[in-house]
Amino acid sequence: MQARGTGFASSEDESMGIDFTINGRAVTSNAPPATPLLWVIREELKLTGTKFGCGAGLCGACMVHIDGERQYSCQTPISDMPRKSVTTIEGLSANGPHPVQKAWLAEQVPQCGYCQSGQIMSAADLLKHNPMPTRDQIVQHMSTNLCRCGTYQRIVRAIERAAREG
Repeated sequence: MQARGTGFASSEDESMGIDFTINGRAVTSNAPPATPLLWVIREELKLTGTKFGCGAGLCGACMVHIDGERQYSCQTPISDMPRKSVTTIEGLSANGPHPVQKAWLAEQVPQCGYCQSGQIMSAADLLKHNPMPTRDQIVQHMSTNLCRCGTYQRIVRAIERAAREG
């Protein structure tokens, strides 16, 4: 699989199977080693909740959890993935909506919705590491994610709600 329009992968790259787990499912990718994980997730595995925003690790639309830590999937080559575990927005909660997703709806966070999967993945990471963050800690942690619609106050309120309501 070639990374579409990114310049990361070329037909000269030697492909080899990369085994990893995504949302609890074992998978193998034969994408060229330099292919960003984002393209494997979206194009090869057909999980389209993780978005392409900037391709430079600046906006957070592509945020996933790798071995339990948030990472920009647009900046992570598939060659870094052997034996790792990836969670995307589709796999965030196996038993219904995650508390952050519930709070997102309650606070009516989405406007256009494009950045929401990355925002939610970052918020879930924050609450995993810090179940009762202060407002300043929320703002600092979420500074890795951009919302072009400017719903930042609703995002903060949703994270505060998710922390309270669990």
